[in-house]
Amino acid sequence: MGLAVPSVSSAIATADPIRVMVVDDSVVVRGLVARWIEEEPGLAVAASLRNGRDAVDQLERVDPDVVILDIEMPELDGISALPLLLAKKRDLVVIMASTLTRHNAEISLKALSLGAADYIPKPETNRGVTTSATFRRELIEKIRELGSRRKRRRPAGRVAPAGPAPAAQPAQRPVDPVAPLKLRPFAPTPPRVLVIGSSTGGPQALTAIVSGLRGLVPRVPVLITQHMPPTFTTILAEHIARAAGSPAHEGVDGEPIVPGTIYVAPGGKHMQAVKRDNGVFIALDDGPLVNYCKPAVDPLFRSAARTWGSAVLALILTGMGSDGSRGGVEVVAQGGSVIAQDEATSVVWGMPGAAAHAGICSAVLPLDQIAPKIVRLFSGERA
Repeated sequence: MGLAVPSVSSAIATADPIRVMVVDDSVVVRGLVARWIEEEPGLAVAASLRNGRDAVDQLERVDPDVVILDIEMPELDGISALPLLLAKKRDLVVIMASTLTRHNAEISLKALSLGAADYIPKPETNRGVTTSATFRRELIEKIRELGSRRKRRRPAGRVAPAGPAPAAQPAQRPVDPVAPLKLRPFAPTPPRVLVIGSSTGGPQALTAIVSGLRGLVPRVPVLITQHMPPTFTTILAEHIARAAGSPAHEGVDGEPIVPGTIYVAPGGKHMQAVKRDNGVFIALDDGPLVNYCKPAVDPLFRSAARTWGSAVLALILTGMGSDGSRGGVEVVAQGGSVIAQDEATSVVWGMPGAAAHAGICSAVLPLDQIAPKIVRLFSGERA
């Protein structure tokens, strides 16, 4: 058997790995996360530091692509260090790490509004970090996806893998010139319910969307699945309520679905819509993970398709993976319509990209064009 020859992409990844700075006051966590990173092809540890002050002081010398930033640290905590890091390196990818407390959930969502790319819930004990395969998998996925996107967007002249054009060059936006996206016609009748799925980058995108739907939400029910753990979804619903100017809360098993309310899938449960003789109701499911997630988007979309048929408008926003595509297929099969966020405005074009390439979308739009389009569709526009 001949020797395996590394692919061009593998060679580039080895020559120009994603450089990661790990910032955590726990020496156990720092050592463990650093070891995981070093074991991954295409990733490298740029530095392992104990607090935000060290991270800010050493940022320019170390020059990382990604920073894993703990929230609770001595001298300078994560939320205080974040703006200082981004001021020194505007395109730095910062992933906040925090345990599942309400306080940390609030801080993590605030960090997203200040420029953090994402967050990751951290097990409460060092032993939990050591034994959690889910934490390791999610952390490595986020580093790889977000770090790769940053390297693709770096200025010319630095070695980087081939990839999509930067957001600053919308003229080069097409994802695959060999296989252009095919769009479907919108459903011939106006929708009556809006269902939304999102993941990485979703909290910021959801806020932008519901802010643009203030006049519409009082007339329609809105159901949202955002990949998030418990406690975080509670805080997210509160933020969405403020942005929308309408009631928003985590869905409660058995409650009726009515216009004027935004229902957010609670962390750790799949949320679905079920039709009964006296109306449509929320159903929560504690079943297995779907697409490695709970809550997942596919169960919500599938149940909406069964419940409302052609009256469903489904929206797939930024996020890793392909969750939402299978459910979107069922929405379309029942006569409904699907919109996806475009690549240039997505933090990660995984979920919307999968839907776009599956041929189930009637539109693929920049974030700022989605809410106006939704309003027009509910008002009867078909184009």
